[in-house]
Amino acid sequence: MRKYKFLILRRIIQLSILFLFVAGNYFGWELLRGNYSSAIIVDSLHLSDPYAILQILASGFLASSSVLIGALIILLIYVLVGGRMFCSWICPMNIITDLAFRLRRMFKIETEVRISLPRNFRYYILALSLIVSAVFGLAAFEIISPISMLHRAIVFGSGAGWAIVAVVFLIDLFILKAGWCGHICPLGGFYSLVGKQAVIKVKHDKDNCTNCMACFDVCIEEPVLSIVGKESDFIRSGACTNCARCIEVCDDNALKYALKFDLKK
Repeated sequence: MRKYKFLILRRIIQLSILFLFVAGNYFGWELLRGNYSSAIIVDSLHLSDPYAILQILASGFLASSSVLIGALIILLIYVLVGGRMFCSWICPMNIITDLAFRLRRMFKIETEVRISLPRNFRYYILALSLIVSAVFGLAAFEIISPISMLHRAIVFGSGAGWAIVAVVFLIDLFILKAGWCGHICPLGGFYSLVGKQAVIKVKHDKDNCTNCMACFDVCIEEPVLSIVGKESDFIRSGACTNCARCIEVCDDNALKYALKFDLKK
């Protein structure tokens, strides 16, 4: 259980949020209503995805003060605790892509279709989504987002939503390892940028490390572990999702959550 404690906690949080969204729609519960782009807690506090708000503003529309404040709250939270914690602790697509990642390892599935995408490709998609939003006057990524599709599929039973989610799953499984989360998702790219100087980071202790490389086996963002076995430092890359899988599988106690207050690049 020690090797899965954070994974279990992440799944509890992700599924609990999904359940509350479903309960708000079907049972009228007011604890959490809306979706992952814009939600209301206890029918009073607005929380908004700052990336979605950027798209809305780029499209030429204005957002209400409560929505803007909600976006600022979320932005500050992820700036402090690590932007891509959304990807591993909140986003429901993480459950789907993690399953594809595990199945690839379990069945030793090697990519047969040779597709090479740089890890920074998601930043180009991020920029493109804002440009398209400005040109066509709509929140471009929100229309095609698999995250929104999965939410609608679960809450409203949308067949099209399940189809899009299935496509992402199959791409991750057979075509490109960590294709969606690791290379394409612009929301992950946005939080990667805003979370670079987060206070909560994974810290590596070289003195404890035996170079077993178990952390590399479970990390969907392997490049962020470049310091493992080489130096004691924080995992400073904003691409790290702070999922803690590397911490769980490390038998050497060489990786742990720690507070980072310096601004070293």
